[in-house]
Amino acid sequence: MTDDIWKRDEVESPCVKICVIHKEARICTGCLRTIDEITQWSRLSNEDRRALLEELPERRALLAKRRGGRKARRAQN
Repeated sequence: MTDDIWKRDEVESPCVKICVIHKEARICTGCLRTIDEITQWSRLSNEDRRALLEELPERRALLAKRRGGRKARRAQN
């Protein structure tokens, strides 16, 4: 017998418990959401959640962009 009381019919959060905001991209390196998207998640409709989930994979490239390393930092000074 299953307990239907605890089943939810909603789109689950993409959170993977790696909550670190990328300094330049301003998105979480774990779930790829912005701080505003994270805090508003519980208030979003299932349709809005699905739409956001579709956008997230495109954001991965924002984290992979090279910054130039030590040589680039020294050139800025």
